[in-house]
Amino acid sequence: MRIGSVELKNRLILAPMAGVTDLAFRQICREHGAGLTVTEMVSAKALIYGDRKTPRLLTLGPGEHPVSAQIFGSDPDCMARGAALAAAYSGCDIIDINMGCPAPKIVNNGDGSALMKSPALAAQIVAAVKRAVDLPVTVKFRKGWDLDSVNCVEFARRCEDAGADMLAVHGRTRSQQYEGKADWDAIAAVKQAVSVPVAANGDVFTPEDARRILDHTGADLVMIGRGSLGDPWIFERTNALLETGETPPLPPFAERIDTAVRQIELAAADKGERVALLEARKHVNWYLKGVPRVREFKQRVSALERLDELYALTEEMKRQIAD
Repeated sequence: MRIGSVELKNRLILAPMAGVTDLAFRQICREHGAGLTVTEMVSAKALIYGDRKTPRLLTLGPGEHPVSAQIFGSDPDCMARGAALAAAYSGCDIIDINMGCPAPKIVNNGDGSALMKSPALAAQIVAAVKRAVDLPVTVKFRKGWDLDSVNCVEFARRCEDAGADMLAVHGRTRSQQYEGKADWDAIAAVKQAVSVPVAANGDVFTPEDARRILDHTGADLVMIGRGSLGDPWIFERTNALLETGETPPLPPFAERIDTAVRQIELAAADKGERVALLEARKHVNWYLKGVPRVREFKQRVSALERLDELYALTEEMKRQIAD
């Protein structure tokens, strides 16, 4: 599988998720079989204006290739300059343009999924970014703005004509946010309308979901977002299912919680212990999702302030919880 000149090891992409897909989580998912990782989205304007915090979001892990750097914005010139800076700061292999984020603070500025309402402007942005970087350029977008303006097929064609090398389609409208059911038929329609690779995204929470969305849409790739939270094994298990027809079981609880600890250690090395432990409150609880008898442990995770406290708590978990 190739995106422009970039070759992927498999068909699985870790979706970009703000506040989630940091260096630590991307490294864990890559080790467990993600074929392509994508940074958290960064503002092209912030890069141009020299915001000190933004370039840190583009820091890559050891050997993290292939990887996409995702940028957002709505001014073609600004996006072109931001793309060049993102490529320089990160050393990424691909530039990804976010045209799908539904968050009000993004769309109220005309960015993210607001661009679904302006296909001509979206195409100008793709063309400008394509001229600015000597890298493949990809676009992530949605089914449409709302159910009265489902335009993903037209939007996809415009982006392809402007030079996009791959398109990732989330099968929900902006108005749906992340509610309701993803429309896989809309993704299939995009796949039939374009010749560049298409990644299917939406409602992939198990390896079986990944196989079904690929079969249903005919997509070349599957992009996994929320289904990976606390479950990086979804990538290696999906790869196994696609290759052998069999889905391996999840590893034992002790191995899973040790992986959670390692992710927090990686985050601490990148961001510092204090920030990593604050973020551990959500990440460790995602690893505990579906595990019985962990309510007290989840509450105690929220009080952690040091790594040694995390080590002690997780060792206690492993003694008390069996698969």
